[in-house]
Amino acid sequence: MAHADPSPVSVVPSASHIATRVIGPLMLTAALFVLGALPVQTAAQSDCRTIDDFSKAKVGEFPPDWKLRKEYEWDLSAYPMLVWSWRPLEFPKGADERNSSTNDSALAVYMLVPYSRVRGPKAVKYIWSEKVPVGTRLDSNMGLTQVRVLRSGAPEKKGEWVEERVNVLDDYKKYFDMKEAPKPAGIAVLTDSDETQSSAQGDYANFRACRQ
Repeated sequence: MAHADPSPVSVVPSASHIATRVIGPLMLTAALFVLGALPVQTAAQSDCRTIDDFSKAKVGEFPPDWKLRKEYEWDLSAYPMLVWSWRPLEFPKGADERNSSTNDSALAVYMLVPYSRVRGPKAVKYIWSEKVPVGTRLDSNMGLTQVRVLRSGAPEKKGEWVEERVNVLDDYKKYFDMKEAPKPAGIAVLTDSDETQSSAQGDYANFRACRQ
């Protein structure tokens, strides 16, 4: 579903070096950034809590409350839905997430759950792929990251925002064969092009945790 232009965070990676570019009001360098679920604030919708809408961030600055691997928790049983907006601007050339040698994505969103200090967290990863069909299930990091393809191919209208709404609790329980709700460490976004030695660009905005 189309979404009106929100305040985005833009990620622009380069295979040979870290590159940045201003697209909209915010800018990030290419990396995996973790956004912890902050102390909940009431969003415009009564059934949702804002994780981050980037309204407090300034162009050229690291968005407030975004940290590398900093853990925060929220009540996933009460707010099992993860909602956000995104749009691909450039797909990494030759990328195909089904192969480790071409495993790059223009857009990826993670829900992270603490697991091991050595092996890292467990994660459900949602991607917008250029080639892999919608609904495809993949895994990486020796099974600790379970991947679901939400979108495939270019958007219907170039530059159009798309809002996603996924039941991340149900997905986590199903993918990791769990019965109890985990305590999430936060969320992360990743736009990467290192495997294909190309470039990729994508925007993210308006992350929320919602009830059913």
